[in-house]
Amino acid sequence: MIDIVYILNQVDNVLYFPILIIVMAAAGLYFTFKTRGVQIRLFVESLRILFEPSKEENAVSSLQAMLVSTASRVGTGNIIGVSTAICLGGPGACFWMWIMCIIGASSAFIESTLAQIYKRKDETGRYYGGPAYYIKHALHQHKLAALFCICLIATYAVGFNLLCSYNLQSTFMDYSFYHPSTTPIIIGAILAILTGYCLLGGGKRIVKVTGTIVPLMGVSYVIVALIVILVNYANIPSMFILIFQDAFDFKSIAGGIVGSCLVYGIKRGLFSNEAGVGSAPNASASADVSHPAKQGLVQTLSVYIDTLLLCTATALMCLSTGVARDAAVSGAPYVQSAIGTVFGAAGPIFITVAMVLFAFTTLIGNLYYVDNALTFLNHNKQPSENFMRIFYVFATLIIFVGANIPMDAAWAMADITMGLMTLINLPTCMLLGKSAFDCLKDYERQKKTGAEPVFEASSIGLNLEELDTWK
Repeated sequence: MIDIVYILNQVDNVLYFPILIIVMAAAGLYFTFKTRGVQIRLFVESLRILFEPSKEENAVSSLQAMLVSTASRVGTGNIIGVSTAICLGGPGACFWMWIMCIIGASSAFIESTLAQIYKRKDETGRYYGGPAYYIKHALHQHKLAALFCICLIATYAVGFNLLCSYNLQSTFMDYSFYHPSTTPIIIGAILAILTGYCLLGGGKRIVKVTGTIVPLMGVSYVIVALIVILVNYANIPSMFILIFQDAFDFKSIAGGIVGSCLVYGIKRGLFSNEAGVGSAPNASASADVSHPAKQGLVQTLSVYIDTLLLCTATALMCLSTGVARDAAVSGAPYVQSAIGTVFGAAGPIFITVAMVLFAFTTLIGNLYYVDNALTFLNHNKQPSENFMRIFYVFATLIIFVGANIPMDAAWAMADITMGLMTLINLPTCMLLGKSAFDCLKDYERQKKTGAEPVFEASSIGLNLEELDTWK
């Protein structure tokens, strides 16, 4: 009998080492060099732009577009992904997550700036776009754009939702009522029914309430993590020594690079912040701003919030407690054990509640991106109601299946589909990078004159026939 999980793991391993590690590092370093470290150099400017209102009333602002992409980024990966990386790869995975976050933020700037440059406008005046559109209109590769959309659907409707569902049910493993043969079925069924109900239009109030609660839960999670770290303040110096020693233990890394802290840090960092994957540009294109570089700068903040704030909160909370870590407790059990050392029985319950909220909004948010891809594949027309009903039923079945598959299969599927998106998007961004570099130079040139930057495509020599806006 064919061992599908084994095959998925082998594909996953080869895809990330050496292929994706080289592509991501090369692209991130190239963008960082060409923009002179825009993600660090203009950090304060990014904060200023964040609260600018949109140009027109009722249009999507920079902040709103950033919150949509951040809602997609922030999810179960910030808790379960980090725990898995530390338990399976080692504490050094934290360091490599930080490095890839800072380098990857430059990729986030480029992809979101390109999405703004090549965004389209519908008959209602709403902006839309993303990688499929700059691949089609700037590279003139319609088939590649369609392939990207197929990969996006495979990632967000299948890979990510399988994993999200698995991660949620795994948070119940430490409870006395959990039974491995029945509990995942029950949790998967409840989650699938609830998500399907909302997707089919019946749960608008639920979506609105959770959309309000999740940001508060994100802040609460950081505060709780900070309390755990402060209670264990005496362990902080040794904790950082452990992280850096493990990160630079190249002998250990070379001995088993596929399962090393380096590879796990990069994998889980990419899964968490999605910088360069090509998902956030779909939200970035919807913003109504006076200059494309503004949205590129704002998106670098979204990457930092996800990894440097939330992922780091999980990592330091777990490591500061000194609780045992190994493959057996990777995922939710490790985080729940860590928080339980300070908050007792209430700690694991808090993590479960956070996971339920993060997972639910992630499942709904993932399918927002899928809707855009389906529209592109349908010649920029919304698919019929009957088709969408059938698709949403399929999506809910995927959620049910995800709660009942092995952990390795869930992570491998998510890694592989996400990796395929990245392998299309990042090389495209490198080919089209000059437009984003020139756009940034134009922004900084106008800022130096004291003017509020306003973009005109002709000022940097763009082909106006390829554009729908900025003319």
